[in-house]
Amino acid sequence: MEQFNDLPEVELIDRILAGDTRLYEQIVRRFNPYLYKIGRSYNYNHEDTQDLMQDSFVDAFKALNSFEGRAQFKSWIMRIMLNNCYRRREKWSFKNETNMDIDDASQPMFNHSETDSHTLLQQRELRRVIEEALSRLPLEYRMVFSLREINGLDVAETAQLLDISESNVKVRLNRAKDKLRREIEKSYTPSDLFEFNLIYCNNVVDKVFAAIGLLSR
Repeated sequence: MEQFNDLPEVELIDRILAGDTRLYEQIVRRFNPYLYKIGRSYNYNHEDTQDLMQDSFVDAFKALNSFEGRAQFKSWIMRIMLNNCYRRREKWSFKNETNMDIDDASQPMFNHSETDSHTLLQQRELRRVIEEALSRLPLEYRMVFSLREINGLDVAETAQLLDISESNVKVRLNRAKDKLRREIEKSYTPSDLFEFNLIYCNNVVDKVFAAIGLLSR
């Protein structure tokens, strides 16, 4: 499978549509981090985010033949995740946007190799900084910050995903930075935020392929 790591998404999709569905694992692994960061930025906890990722990858697989290549595949699959996050939020009548459920008991959110007291203190401090900073951000600012600063999308891609103008992206990002980035970047870089641990990757791949297997029966 490693020999396919560098294949462009368009070529992967062509091969998958031609019947080599095992290559969809490459899609799942390649875009796991992006979808995870979107789910967490929407204030879903780790387990709910993984459920949304699974749904999004399955939705993308079912609609793969409709991908025309006009936009980047990354933008296409991230929009699916955003739509699923929005629909679940509406379904749950998720009104308390500032209640950040970030302290999962099941698995560590950040991957630190050290386990000394200093590292544990840093983890607690990072959670506190994120909780306090994000709790003051409305969703529209939080999502722009997530897509631009955490997922690394450019202004045009962010505007397209959120259906807003490029000037609005710039305005919202500046406002988000005023309240959030100054506090977080005192000790941490944006890439530290919502970093998707590789220990979760295999689990997502297995769940997606189990669901795809059911679809093909």
